[in-house]
Amino acid sequence: MSDGPEAEHPYAHPHDTFDVEPPYVPDESAVAGVEKYDDRFLDRELSWLRFNQRVLELAENPELPLLERARFLAIFASNLDEFFMVRVAGLKRRIAAGVAVRASSGLLPRDELELIWSETSELMHRHARCFRDLLVPELRDQGIELLRWSQLDKDEQKAAKKLFKERVFPVLTPLAVDPAHPFPYISGLSLNLAVLVRNPKTQAEHFARVKVPPIFDRFVPLGNQRFVPLEDVIGEHLKRLFPGMEVLHAHTFRVTRNEDLEVEEDDAENLLKALEKELLRRRFGPPVRLEVEEDIDPRVLDLLISELGVSAEEVVRLPGPLDLTGLHGIADLPRDDLKYPSFIPKTHPQLADVESASPVDVFEAARRHDVLLHHPYDSFSTSVQRFIEQAAADPHVLAIKQTLYRTSGDSPIIDALVDAAEAGKQVLVIVEIKARFDEQANIRWARKLEHAGCHVVYGQVGLKTHCKLAMVVRDEPDGIRRYTHIGTGNYNPKTARMYEDLGLITSNPGIGEDVANLFNNLSGISRQEKYENLLVAPDNIRSGLVEQIHAEIQHHRAGRPAGIRLKANSIVDEGVIDALYLASQEGVPVELLIRGICAVRPGLPGLSETMRVRSVLGRFLEHSRVFRFENGGEPATWIGSADMMHRNLDRRVEVLVRLPGDQSHLDQLLDLAFDPDTAAWELASDGQWTHNGGSVDLQETLIERKRKARA
Repeated sequence: MSDGPEAEHPYAHPHDTFDVEPPYVPDESAVAGVEKYDDRFLDRELSWLRFNQRVLELAENPELPLLERARFLAIFASNLDEFFMVRVAGLKRRIAAGVAVRASSGLLPRDELELIWSETSELMHRHARCFRDLLVPELRDQGIELLRWSQLDKDEQKAAKKLFKERVFPVLTPLAVDPAHPFPYISGLSLNLAVLVRNPKTQAEHFARVKVPPIFDRFVPLGNQRFVPLEDVIGEHLKRLFPGMEVLHAHTFRVTRNEDLEVEEDDAENLLKALEKELLRRRFGPPVRLEVEEDIDPRVLDLLISELGVSAEEVVRLPGPLDLTGLHGIADLPRDDLKYPSFIPKTHPQLADVESASPVDVFEAARRHDVLLHHPYDSFSTSVQRFIEQAAADPHVLAIKQTLYRTSGDSPIIDALVDAAEAGKQVLVIVEIKARFDEQANIRWARKLEHAGCHVVYGQVGLKTHCKLAMVVRDEPDGIRRYTHIGTGNYNPKTARMYEDLGLITSNPGIGEDVANLFNNLSGISRQEKYENLLVAPDNIRSGLVEQIHAEIQHHRAGRPAGIRLKANSIVDEGVIDALYLASQEGVPVELLIRGICAVRPGLPGLSETMRVRSVLGRFLEHSRVFRFENGGEPATWIGSADMMHRNLDRRVEVLVRLPGDQSHLDQLLDLAFDPDTAAWELASDGQWTHNGGSVDLQETLIERKRKARA
């Protein structure tokens, strides 16, 4: 997945929010005053579904470019696939094992599962209607036609028949079911044809399965921007696969399986091999959802339900075609008139030499002033990537240390680290090979780095290393100096063009010393828990933020400036939420900008009347995490990798850094995000999100500001 188009586009990594959350055990001293509100948390699973609903609303929005809407339809589908593969599968597994507990929202596990099925069924049918009733007609109006077999003209049918005969037929493998042939294994997310045939001599009926090969285009191009689903082409030529038999029925179906990983992390020395073995097991997880065409023959459906071991409640009947993740291929069509206007990130002004075309020395720039980057508006390649590449080539650099969680398959950063190691520099790379659905790619790059002579460490037992850190140690005339980069997003040049993230490049000695000590923790056996300039999970991010929230309460009581602004992908952690509720009860203004899951209930009388929650979705995925406190008139702002979720705060190595110096850029960003005229979804206390109809597009405004600033 990591190298496919989905992984390189916004909203394509919902698995970042799919870890299992343990039950909440409140700290009585911290929740005094809010514990009487038993229903103060929204359900996280339903909140995620409402995030994906907002993605679907983007696909339905006629004001967005048409092919971008097709992309959002594909993303909605892939997001929901992963939700079933991980969250629904995990919930079913815990119910079956008798270990599921009441959610913080108060829902019992079976009630939660029932609500999930109700909401997902409604969303899947709404998704299908959007495709059929909105997208297909509007694409047709623009000369792009998604057709079924019966709509093709004779020449197109002839061309499709030729394609089937020469390319598709040779790779098809019909698998029959009879006493000599057991029901075949159906791989997760594969598209299949369930075929019922009859022997004309004996009148005996037989079932067979034909897998739609994923190596071909999902929508077969016929020329003149006309396309037909591949399964239609196969279905029309089934007699070639079953000569001498009568084809009675052929229906597409699709199975979603439990594809979460379970690795015994105590066996850390063999983690690489254990993970590779578990990746093979993933393909054989139990089914959790069966998608079928709505007109499927009842006998065929009964057989599928019986052989796959799914319940009737886990069957979703949909109008064809199934598996609209294939719309990524349509969205990639070369029709710039139907896409967002092109945007090329510019070099950050502190890293740009207006008088010369030669690259700026990143180290010299960082010595002069901290560089706060805002991607994708600021170029990743001429900042972070250049930082690592210059370090690899600089003879004065002694060592490079870096964390890698997700990166692209052809990453220049990997190449730079290899070059540095081959040049004799000390190179330490903390590779998180347990990054969900990117495990295989990370194993591959870990081995490449090892073979080049890099010191590769696979994180710590029981923890995922999710922080985004890079440190360069350089020998300079006045002594050894450390340069650090701390970011909110992955070191991935491809997603950096579409994910909104922040990063700090600094030579601040205090930050450098903290990062150096943290790297020693990650690679060695030291255990430093407190840092001067960092908050580090699992030790003190939650406690540090809660302490800062309580400080805002004291500022407000004393009449000093007080206020909290928080930007994150998700907020679920009850400890942090309860602290925010306490601040709101005291009258502290609390503004939250949450892209995905939000368990906060704003606007409840007596609990959260001063809280306001917004969500912004658009062409870029809002991915940065910002924690801004008014702090009595001396604002304190933190950025980093941590969302407010249990898995971030308790089971991952995460880092927040307090920004030194000027924070006006972030203040302007947050001012714009919370401006009443900025288009966003607003969260009500009942968990429903409503678009505010704002006229200002946050991301387009920031693009325009960058253009004007560098004109």
